Amino acid sequence: MSSSLRRRRIARNHKRMKQQPKLNLVALMDIFTILVLFLMVNNGDVEVLQSDKNVTLPESVSEQKPELELIIKISDADILVQGRSIGSVEEALAQEGNSLEALAQELRHQASRAPQLTDMETEQGRSVVIMGDHKMPYRLLKRIMTTCAETDYRDISMAVNSHPLSPEAIAELTRDVTSS
Repeated sequence: MSSSLRRRRIARNHKRMKQQPKLNLVALMDIFTILVLFLMVNNGDVEVLQSDKNVTLPESVSEQKPELELIIKISDADILVQGRSIGSVEEALAQEGNSLEALAQELRHQASRAPQLTDMETEQGRSVVIMGDHKMPYRLLKRIMTTCAETDYRDISMAVNSHPLSPEAIAELTRDVTSS
């Protein structure tokens, strides 16, 4: 009797092994769900400004990342606010005074479209990111920053390419700090 039970078990096993294997999608779906959740959670750490071939950013070793708010781009030829041209660099440099009226008007327009300021924003001012070419004249940068400050955009960040410090530079900075 035991041999017949054994034969039945072997026959059942052979019959089962001849069938096409079934794909278990439950484990695969679990892996994809975890992957999607991981990507959603870690997506906030990356801040990417749209690059512009007309703007070559300077390099910086700062680890602090700017908040993406209002973006002012300065190329070799134009000044753009949120992708909209407000004038040329030549016109801005030719103007008298320390502020740029066309930029001030655009910043006031952008401020009127923005939501009401929070307490921190009232104290620090609205935030703006200046994305300028590394060859931009300092005189122009100073005028743009003055105009931003006059129109209550006082939280100013500069867009730069992140560049890690070399070990020699770290040693030099450490030496400078300890000697002073």
